[in-house]
Amino acid sequence: MKKTTKFIITTTDEHLTSHSGLALIGTLIENSGLRNGLRAVLPPKKSGAISSDDAVISMLGLLSLAKPDFAAVEQFRDDTYFRRCLGLKAIPSEETLRQRMDEIAKDAKDIRAALLAATVRLLHSHKPKLAPCFKEYLPIDGDVSPFDNSGTKKEGVGFTYKKLDGYAPMFAYLCGYLLNAELREGKQHCQKGTPDFLQETIVLARQITNRKLIVRLDAGNDHGENIRICRRNKVDFVIKRNLRREDIGDWLATAILRGKRSDPRPGKVVYIGDTVIRPNGQLKNYRVVFKVTERTIDRNGQALLLPEIDVATWWTSLGVRTASAEEVIAIYADHGTSEQYHSEIKTDMDLERLPSGKFATNGLILTMAVLTFNMLRLCGQTGMKNGFVPEKKVKRRRIRTVIQDMMYMAARVVDHARRVYIAISRCNPLREMWAQTYLAFTELG
Repeated sequence: MKKTTKFIITTTDEHLTSHSGLALIGTLIENSGLRNGLRAVLPPKKSGAISSDDAVISMLGLLSLAKPDFAAVEQFRDDTYFRRCLGLKAIPSEETLRQRMDEIAKDAKDIRAALLAATVRLLHSHKPKLAPCFKEYLPIDGDVSPFDNSGTKKEGVGFTYKKLDGYAPMFAYLCGYLLNAELREGKQHCQKGTPDFLQETIVLARQITNRKLIVRLDAGNDHGENIRICRRNKVDFVIKRNLRREDIGDWLATAILRGKRSDPRPGKVVYIGDTVIRPNGQLKNYRVVFKVTERTIDRNGQALLLPEIDVATWWTSLGVRTASAEEVIAIYADHGTSEQYHSEIKTDMDLERLPSGKFATNGLILTMAVLTFNMLRLCGQTGMKNGFVPEKKVKRRRIRTVIQDMMYMAARVVDHARRVYIAISRCNPLREMWAQTYLAFTELG
């Protein structure tokens, strides 16, 4: 039996890096025009102090490596590769980074606008493939996803609808790219603040594409104001309705009268169809698609004493000629994909437990995560075009995979003839993909 190799530990003067992917992030930051946007809204640098834009971009670098804690910056203080990739004059200490984030967050309205504007410029310039969810419609998915911050005393942490202590941030995605994010207190109802958030999101989407848009929201956002905003902006919508106190028996009667019946198995009847209802506070009727299921026998063949009736209904602006009731239900079902994006933010980027005790600072970092998420997504999608493809066909690379395979690709940094080289091992099968992705980004710079 062959013994394992006994290694001898030594050191080298060569400049090695385990995070060569920062070169991709630095290039994308330049493509977004973020630095100029930050300098226009941040206070001028004090003599001898680290500039605020260097602090913000340093934080973006940490977020791209899934290191959102302020203490993580200490391992890069003497890392010239980190500084070069991100175009930093200096790298702040943990204390300076924390203090600077707190200062900027006190009046973060302008910097939030600058970060979202940089996101728009980035997506507009790179023109990623935006796949429609139905015909030519591009989906805007809005949803709340609680962040578990149990056991902490952070400002704004409260009891969420998931029955845990944390925050309840709102997210909006355009075809898998994070378009907008807003940190909210854990106890805040999901509809509070949503109309303004939705209006801002639609404006951002219009700056990226002029194609048809359709907003998808769940039952927590069943409110007439959301419908008004969609109609005002000439955007279609599919919003799941909250039945509240509506009578289930009445819906069954409507389904029998107006719905299309199917019998998927003995003892189970499904009715799918549509009707028209006037929302509260509205002056006109809107189409409502319904799916009513009646069960008299359960899946195990046991007869039920009383029938079980499930009702699901959706508001939609799509006409009968545009989309059938079945197609509207399918459009909304695809809204569930956004749950995967939430997971990528919370687990892959390690952002569920935000680093600061101050609500405003955590809100600022979540907005910075919008740009970071899209930079990582662009790395993965562009890499797929250059060979970053698994054995089975997929539509996107998960953020965790991008961080592991592209951000943390080991390399040697060589200074020669006034130029800087990144040397990647020939044994690495992803070296060509990484190089082609970097060249694609630099060509747009």
